[in-house]
Parts: sequence; C-alpha cells; structure tokens
Amino acid sequence: MVDYKKWDHIEVSDDEDETHPNIDTPSLFKWRHEARIQKMGDLQSKKDQLQKSIEANNEKKQTMTSKLEEAKKKNDTEQIKVLEKSLNDVLLEEKNLLDQKNYLIKEEKAMPLNVDTLSQPGFSKTIINKPQVKKEELSEEEKMERSKKFMEENKADIKKYGMLHEYHDSESMLLKNPHLACEDTANYLVVWCIDLEVEEKHALMERVAHQTICMQFLLELAKQLEIDPRSAIKSFFKSKMRKADETYDKGFKDELSAFIGRVKERAQARIDKAMKEYEEEERAKRLGPGGLDPVEVFESLPKSLQECFESKDIAMLQETMSSLPEEEARYHLKRCIDSGLWVPGPTSENETNNETSA
Repeated sequence: MVDYKKWDHIEVSDDEDETHPNIDTPSLFKWRHEARIQKMGDLQSKKDQLQKSIEANNEKKQTMTSKLEEAKKKNDTEQIKVLEKSLNDVLLEEKNLLDQKNYLIKEEKAMPLNVDTLSQPGFSKTIINKPQVKKEELSEEEKMERSKKFMEENKADIKKYGMLHEYHDSESMLLKNPHLACEDTANYLVVWCIDLEVEEKHALMERVAHQTICMQFLLELAKQLEIDPRSAIKSFFKSKMRKADETYDKGFKDELSAFIGRVKERAQARIDKAMKEYEEEERAKRLGPGGLDPVEVFESLPKSLQECFESKDIAMLQETMSSLPEEEARYHLKRCIDSGLWVPGPTSENETNNETSA
C-alpha cells in the first residue's frame, strides 16, 4: 500500500549539503491488507449464499401462493389450512432472510474506507480508455532535480493546501491545481511536518499532517486503480472522505495519530542530533593545548584540587599538590596544563613541580 520507504531519501536537514534519513516506517496499509481482503471475501461469500437462499425461498413462496389460490377456487378447506400454514412458514423464513441481508448490508457499510472498496466499476465492460500513468525512465539524479524544481515552483500552493481544513476546499484546490496530486507534494508535506514540530508549532503540524495523510490516501487510490492521480481526485473526494461514518473516521484518526507519532520521533531525533553537534562544537572550542577538555578534567579532580582552582590560589594549589603522592600530583598537574585549566607562568610550573618533589 502506501510505501513510506521512499521517505528514506528525503532531505530533512536545514543544511542542504547534508542528508539525513527521514521517517523509516512500513507502508500505511500493508500490514492490514491481507486481513482486510480475507474479511471482504468472507463477507461476499455470506452475501452470495444468502442471495441463493432468498431466491429459493421466493420460488417456494410463489409456488405456495399459486397452490393456495387453486385450493380457494376449489373451496378445499382442508387443503387451504395446510397451504396457509406452509405459506406462513415461508413468510417467516423470508423475514429471517431479509433480517440477515440487512445485517450484512450494515456490516458492509461499517467497513472502513479502503482502496479495494473505494471505487467499483459501474459496468463489467467499458470502451472508454482510462488515463494511464505515464512511466518515465529517469536516473536518481534527474528525479532529485525534478523534485527540487517542482517543490521550488509550487511551494506556496503546497503550503496553502497543507493548511486547509475542509475536504471540499481540498478537493476544489486540487481540481484547480491537479499537478499538486503527486508524490513530490506528499514528500514536501512530510518534511514540512517535521520542520514545524522542530519549531514547536504543534497545532499547525497536526493540521498539515492531516492533509499529508489525505494526499497519501489519494495517491494510493490512484496506484491501485492504475490511473494518473489527477484522474482520481473526484472519485476520492466523493467517497467517505467527505461523509465519513463513525468506523471509518476512527480508522482515519488512528492512521493520522500514528503518522504524527512518527513525525514527533523524527523531529526529536533531529533536535538530539543538533544538540549533540552543538555540544561537540563547544567542547572543541574548550580543548586545551594538550587536547583535553577543561570541564571534564576539572570534574575528575579531587575535591581539594577543585577548591584550589575555584579560589585561584596558587599557594593553596602548591600546598595541596605537595600533600598528594608524587605520581598522582604529576598526573593531575599535567592534565590541568594539557586542558588549559592551568596556564603556568615562566616559573610557576617549576615551582609546583618542586613542591611535589619535596
């Protein structure tokens, strides 16, 4: 069904020179498809069997009715009673079968919208050629260049679509701008959702996410019908997308909620990466002449030496160093110098070393 793997190659970083993986998630409907087809098949089998029973019962009713009329003409009282009882049994069976039929109709209507039931042919045969999807053989570089150009040229319209609230507004805009019904629009909306979440514009992100899922549904419908997405716009919005029943509405919201969750995860991953890069840059700026981080070195010092550096008391430092074992004192002193935590003057290092050797 909807294949989210294509998002793996979408650029989501603000830095155009670097690429980052996008949302890595299985297709929107793939995990449900097999079970749904099985359920639809079972329902159709029940409908077919029920229809046969209804037809058989109708024939039986007609036979009983004809016999009853003949008996009444002959004024055969005994036969009339028998036939009336039999006809009554047939009518009760008819009511039972109709109740079953109504139940199956309700069950079918309650099924969520999916691309297997969204559009059914009105005739078993047609002479009108449906618009076929044009397949072009493009290199990855050509595809990326075309996508980039499309997004640059249609950025304003894509964002306008992404902020719409009503289905009829979305339908109207796509009918006026059918070129927007494509993968590039969906991909742009995905990236925009992540950007909005990073910027903490949560409400707007959820609105755009809703429009993103609608676009993905539309594209998947076109794919299943093997037609150009532009030709699927009207049939898509004439379906339950406009007047969704309770069951369908719940299913759509579940899919939307899952997508929003993935967007938040990807946005957090980008934030975490940016924070890590910032911390690494700050650490690099702090590194001393020996390549050590003064913060890390300070935190590794004994409490007594930390107090010396905090007070900036050289005499106290020399005294504390002299109280430590010589090897330990030299170890800490070297790390302090290499990290830039301690910058000895012309004589201070020798003095400190002399103190530790005393």
